[in-house]
Amino acid sequence: MRYTSTYCSPLGELLLACDDAGLTGLWFQGGKYCALGLDPEHEEREAPVFAETRRWLDCYFSGREPGFTPPLHMAGTPFQRSVWALLQQIPYGRTTTYKALADRLAAERGRMSAQAVGGAVGRNPISIIVPCHRVVGVDGGLTGYAGGVDRKARLLQLEGAEMSRLAALTEA
Repeated sequence: MRYTSTYCSPLGELLLACDDAGLTGLWFQGGKYCALGLDPEHEEREAPVFAETRRWLDCYFSGREPGFTPPLHMAGTPFQRSVWALLQQIPYGRTTTYKALADRLAAERGRMSAQAVGGAVGRNPISIIVPCHRVVGVDGGLTGYAGGVDRKARLLQLEGAEMSRLAALTEA
């Protein structure tokens, strides 16, 4: 059984989902892939992982790196899970590119396209905690965030990421 709850963040309401193994989803309400993969048979109720996720989000939105991760239970293809594992290695306040992620995967799997990586990044079901917002275009453009490019910029600013090169591209 899957359970859902909500969290009111400074950037809008978040939908949280979990099962007995851990957090399965965290989406901005109204975002491009909001609730993608959420079992239609779910129930709104509290669960221990939601308390831990809220604690993580409270710390994060206060401008601090949380230093822990709530239990995650991400469902996806093996390729998607490998991309999501790379996302979790991007340091707080730093960015990487879709191409750099593709190059890292290519070293393990052979030829890899940045577009394929971008598709997997975009379908990341656990926004913010699995930091897909830290991935930018090779030119520094803030492209492709299911929660909206505006939110992506604000999340990076909150983390203290170097925005000068990125902001110039998003203002044009």
